[in-house]
Amino acid sequence: MRIGIFGGSFDPVHIEHIRVAEAAIDSLALDRLLIMPAFAPPHKPNKTLSPNEDRLEMCRIAFSDVEKAEVCDFEIARGGVSYTYLTCRHFRELFPKAKLFWLVGTDMLRDFPTWKNPESILADVTLAVCARNEKEGWLAFERATFFKRFQRDFAVVHYNGADVSSTKIRVLAAAGEPIGAYVGEKVEKYIQEKGLYEIPRAKEALGLEKDSRKAHSLRVAETAAKRAVGLKIPERKAVAAALFHDCAKNLPRGTFALPNEWGEVPESVRHQFEGAILAEREFGVTDEDILNAVRYHTSGRENMSELEKLIFLADMVEEERVYEGVEKIRAAFWENKKGEGALDECLLLALKETVGYLQKKGAAVYPLTLEALKYYEQKEK
Repeated sequence: MRIGIFGGSFDPVHIEHIRVAEAAIDSLALDRLLIMPAFAPPHKPNKTLSPNEDRLEMCRIAFSDVEKAEVCDFEIARGGVSYTYLTCRHFRELFPKAKLFWLVGTDMLRDFPTWKNPESILADVTLAVCARNEKEGWLAFERATFFKRFQRDFAVVHYNGADVSSTKIRVLAAAGEPIGAYVGEKVEKYIQEKGLYEIPRAKEALGLEKDSRKAHSLRVAETAAKRAVGLKIPERKAVAAALFHDCAKNLPRGTFALPNEWGEVPESVRHQFEGAILAEREFGVTDEDILNAVRYHTSGRENMSELEKLIFLADMVEEERVYEGVEKIRAAFWENKKGEGALDECLLLALKETVGYLQKKGAAVYPLTLEALKYYEQKEK
C-alpha cells in the first residue's frame, strides 16, 4: 500500500491544496492520501489558529470530491506541538509494510534540515516534493543539495503550484471581500456563515475609502499580518488596526474637530486622528492599542507599542510603496528579528526618511514625529 500524508495548518484550506493533493495521488500512485491539519505547527509558535473543528470541517468540504483523499484528525486529537517526526513514527507503526510519503512544498524542503529530528523522519517516510512557483532547473539543484545533506533522494509531485497566501485569504475574509476564487464556493460559504476571520465593521470602514486607498489598506493588513507572528502580536489585532488605519483618509476636511492638545495638525497627518475618532465612535473599536495604532500611524510618537510600530511601518513598506529609500526600510522590516524591540532599527530608519523628506521639500515636520525621531535615536545609543 502507498500512503501519502499531507499536513499543514489549513487555515483556511484553499484550491492550491486541492490541486497539490490531486497531483500527489497521481504522481505517487497513492492508495490513500491523509489530509492532516496540525494542532500547533512548531514553525509558528506564536500563531493562533482557527478552531480545530472548523479547520477539519473546511478540509472535509474541500476534499470531499477528491478520490482517495481522507481527512485525518490525528495531530489535533493528540494535541501539543505537531512535531513531524512523532507523526511519522506513529504512521510507520500503524502501517509497518506501507510505502509512506510526506508531502512538502519546495519552501519546506529548504527548511527541512532545521526540523526536529529530520533523520528520524526520513527513516519512516519518503519526502514527496511539490514545486511552488519555481523556475526551470530547480529540481536538479535541490536534489543535489538534499542528497549531500541526507545521502538519499526525495520523490517528486509533478505539479508547479501557485504561491497562494493563506494570510492574504484571511485578510480578505476579515475585510468582507470575496474569497471564492481562492477557496471555492463551498468553503467560502462555510467561512462566511461561521464568521471565522471577520473583523466587525471593517467592511463598512473600508467602504468609506476610494478604491485605490482600500487596495492599499488591504496590502497594509497583509503586510502587518505576515510580520505579526514573529513580533508576538496577535494576527487578528494587527489586521484590525491595518484595516481601520486609513478609514478617515477620504472624509471631507474637518469632519471631526480635533482636541487642542494636538496643536496645528498638517493635512497629511490629520486623517490619523480623525481615523481613531471614527473607529471608536462609529465602528465600535474599543481596544486602545488598536486605536493608538490608527491614531499615530502617520506621525509616529515616542515610546510606541509594538502594534503601533508595526502599522506605522507596514503602511510605509507594503509592496506597492515606491519612494527613495523604501527598499532599505523594507529589508529592515523583513529581517528575521523577533520579540519586543525587533522593529526599532527599522523604525528609526523610517523616521529619518520621513523627517529628511519633509525637510528637503521645505514642509513643516509635525512635533510628534520629531519627538519620535529623537526618542529612538537616544534609545539606539
